[in-house]
Amino acid sequence: MLTVRGISRSFGDHRVLEDISFDVKPGRMTGFLGANGSGKTTTMRIVLGVLAAHGGTVSWQGTEIGPQHRPDFGYMPEERGLYPKMKVRDQIAWLGRLHGLDRATAEASTDALLADLELGDRAGDRLEELSLGNQQRVQIAAALVHEPDVLVLDEPFSGLDPIAVETVLDVLRKRAANGVPVLFSSHQLAIVERLCDDVVIISKGRIAAKGSRDHLRRSRAGERYEIVVEEDAGWVRDVPGVTLVELDGPRAVFESVPQQVLKAAVDRGEVRSFTPVVPTLDEIFKEVI
Repeated sequence: MLTVRGISRSFGDHRVLEDISFDVKPGRMTGFLGANGSGKTTTMRIVLGVLAAHGGTVSWQGTEIGPQHRPDFGYMPEERGLYPKMKVRDQIAWLGRLHGLDRATAEASTDALLADLELGDRAGDRLEELSLGNQQRVQIAAALVHEPDVLVLDEPFSGLDPIAVETVLDVLRKRAANGVPVLFSSHQLAIVERLCDDVVIISKGRIAAKGSRDHLRRSRAGERYEIVVEEDAGWVRDVPGVTLVELDGPRAVFESVPQQVLKAAVDRGEVRSFTPVVPTLDEIFKEVI
């Protein structure tokens, strides 16, 4: 497990991180969310050892991370850093060899990744000849070529069209299914909601919320409910103590003690459904930020 405990960091007199703590568990996808300037990239760089923390620790499998752990990590920075005039296959295989793979293993891993990422037919092209979305997929291949034990990906879905997103999702899910802990940041909350198991939300350098995706959604469901009845649900507004949020024919969303509305609905006739309204990750993000 990747463990971050009490991380702090300043740039001059400006405190950018304060007491950042969270876990990235084996085989689970952890979405790391925050507004621009919230401290996501700084945290990721500290996790990788690219930037020093001014307090706290980062541990991998119970041991504080040092230079000996760097080959265990696969890192994709938000900024593209590959060589634009180098051919795709040659570049990825070369990066694999820098991570310690022999030539045959590096080339085999490269070919498999390019096939999984649907870039096999572009293997002989120079990077600069690819679209921005395809260049992003090459960046992901560069992070994965040496079969790392941990993945840290900064905005991996940036610039990808919906089809490319699905391709990348499949590749990352396979890594997680094999027990690899995956930490990734993204502004595309709909993707995060589909993909992640756990969520960490950072705001102004502090943890604003964290936990499993489902737990966060359930814990913030509050007192809002949806009822669908046989006929028009306009009567809900007349139930004492009810705040009607939304009304659409037989469907009503309201805030109150739910038993009052449910009893009134049953007295009136058939109830098709009655459920608590669980907020989306986007709604939770806006609330805590």
